[in-house]
Amino acid sequence: MTFDQATLFSILAFVFIFLLWGRWRYDIVAFSALLIALLAGVVTTDDAFSGFGHPATVIIALVLIVSRGLANSGAIELLARLVVDSSRRLAAHIAIMGALAAALSAMMNNVAALALLMPIDLQAAKSAKRSPSLSLMPLSFASILGGLVTLIGTPPNIVISAFREKAFGEPFGMFSFTPVGLVCAVVGVGFIVAGGWRLIPRPDAGDVIDESTALGDYIAELRVKDGSRSQGQKLIDLREQVEDDGVTVIGLVRRGQRLPGYGLQQQVEAGDLIVVEASAQAIDGVVGKLDLEYLGTGKDDGGLIGTGDLQLVEVVVQEGALIEGRSAVGLSLLSRFGTHLLGIRRQGTRFRERVRRLQVEAGDVLLLLGPAERLPETVNWLGCLPLAERGLTVVRRDKAWLAVGMFAAAIVLASLGVVYLAVALACVAVLMVLTGILPAREIYASVEWPVIVLLGSMIPIGAALETSGGTGLIAGWILDVAEGQSPVVVLLLLMVVTMTLSDVMNNTATAVIAAPIAVDIAGRLGVNADPFLMAIAVAASCAFLTPIGHKNNMLVMGPGGYRFGDYWRLGLPLELLIIAVGVPMILLVWPL
Repeated sequence: MTFDQATLFSILAFVFIFLLWGRWRYDIVAFSALLIALLAGVVTTDDAFSGFGHPATVIIALVLIVSRGLANSGAIELLARLVVDSSRRLAAHIAIMGALAAALSAMMNNVAALALLMPIDLQAAKSAKRSPSLSLMPLSFASILGGLVTLIGTPPNIVISAFREKAFGEPFGMFSFTPVGLVCAVVGVGFIVAGGWRLIPRPDAGDVIDESTALGDYIAELRVKDGSRSQGQKLIDLREQVEDDGVTVIGLVRRGQRLPGYGLQQQVEAGDLIVVEASAQAIDGVVGKLDLEYLGTGKDDGGLIGTGDLQLVEVVVQEGALIEGRSAVGLSLLSRFGTHLLGIRRQGTRFRERVRRLQVEAGDVLLLLGPAERLPETVNWLGCLPLAERGLTVVRRDKAWLAVGMFAAAIVLASLGVVYLAVALACVAVLMVLTGILPAREIYASVEWPVIVLLGSMIPIGAALETSGGTGLIAGWILDVAEGQSPVVVLLLLMVVTMTLSDVMNNTATAVIAAPIAVDIAGRLGVNADPFLMAIAVAASCAFLTPIGHKNNMLVMGPGGYRFGDYWRLGLPLELLIIAVGVPMILLVWPL
């Protein structure tokens, strides 16, 4: 073993230990490892930051940006609303949500797909009065499995494709992963739905925190626009439609007057204001579900707010604020700043006054809607204090089909080889900005920068390991263990080792390290390298034993109330099943 090899193995051991320890975030660990490699001279200065310009890194960033655009357009929300019903039995709910998560993860980054579906699943659990722990882990695992199906579904697939292009001059295509990935996803999700979810331990009720309930609900007014599908329906029917979303309809305003009682038996007319009590996250969902609009955004409002880059912000009224003791109408908030006072939260108490005419008190929490570029000025003028950013968004539902069409066109063109995938995704991202689907301020916010730093840092280390002969050394160790066995056994062993590493390291880092080892092993055996690369792609993604191997598992850990040792109960049989199904499928589709 040479000095460079020993140094690189020591650095990887450092990465392994500190990722397993979890004291430092994985991107800090990876970047520190890169700096150590540079100072030790095992990574050259010229190659130091080459990973940040690597095709895999660029594609992952673009996939996350486009995924945010699809979410902003309401395309994902529309699909989820069509299939989710909290009144279903748990097994049916898990089946539908799992299938939806897998399908979405095949078309977009699987982390983004889970981030979109997790609030829906939490709301369904709340409405059904059951612990979200029973459905969140299946949702996470299903989204991971769905990512196996296409190139853009999961980072390891992108890494493997980019490595194949570097090694052999040709990347894997968009659907090269589909034959193997689809079978693994169907079998894996089928196992979870058929009863695998019963292996999940039930955490104590106190371990699960419903953040939206803890923060309280707003009283808000939403307008029935002309031609809305809510027109002609009784208010009580609309109330029933949104009950499962944690929203309570508490009144109807017609021609400026609040109707007696709740007005539940009244037929809704265009121009009516529906008064709701809901969390900040749920209000925008009600606008879409009932086909309503915000005041100031309609055709009859003279474009006071407009429909451009709108943002929701929560602020608390402090003593001595300009708005204290006054109303939004009294301050001409809408006409002066183009900002609408959408909702008020007053220490859990209800009020019957119109939201815009209510005299605001110190301690009230206001939900403001307005142009993103003017909101900071408005908040400062009002003398209020903004609350911590919670990622509240205003969905552009009128752009849903446009977003889907642009994304579908990019995938088709990339699949046919007309346009390079990174270029196609970049064009979609730019078009989403130009068409108002994705505000410019959200471009960088939508990228998971820790993942980008991790990948950019690990790629040079992986490349150095390869050029130093370190990957060949590891390949030799694996071959020694499997001496006298067929290439099939070696493939199986490589898949098990990779899957084990991915359970304790980030899956992207695992793919970066394991890809050159796979090619080296195939070269020594004198067989096709593609099945070994496919085995790495599947194994690196399927990290089900711990929360640290895949970001999806980390996302559900808190909301689901899971402990570190909970994952293996469902994860271990699922990993064994994926190996049992994956190896024969790989050999069938990609012969040695």
